[in-house]
Amino acid sequence: MTQKTYRALVVELLPHIKEILPWDLEEMLAANPDIMIIDIREPDEFAQGAIKNSILVPRGILEGACDWGYSDTIPELVRARDKPVILACRSGNRSALAAFTLQLMGYQAVYSLKMGIRGWNDYELPLYDAEGNQVDVDEMEEALDLPVSAEQMG
Repeated sequence: MTQKTYRALVVELLPHIKEILPWDLEEMLAANPDIMIIDIREPDEFAQGAIKNSILVPRGILEGACDWGYSDTIPELVRARDKPVILACRSGNRSALAAFTLQLMGYQAVYSLKMGIRGWNDYELPLYDAEGNQVDVDEMEEALDLPVSAEQMG
């Protein structure tokens, strides 16, 4: 088996999933506000700013949340296999991998939010903190711009 980088893995899967751009999701939500948005970031990321009415399901428990019989099971999500489900992460990479996984699990209309929450914020669409307050676009941009250390560059 050939070893792949994270980026190469995402690029390889992109032709096999559906992505949706932030402005298209905005239109989709205007037409159908009941669309399920699953935010797969970590709880601290979600608390800083998330799309209104999105559901936090961290990537680490996603598969269990999508199936019956687990402590992580989210019945609403299990029953959504034939409904539109939008997956969101910070930049669109984790959600692309997650979209591929959900397709393997039988989800028919799963989308990855292209450019993620970062793209949503760049388009100046509203994000809300854990208390339900709208987050300032510039403050959120700063929170989403995580530094990479020299050690992390390899």
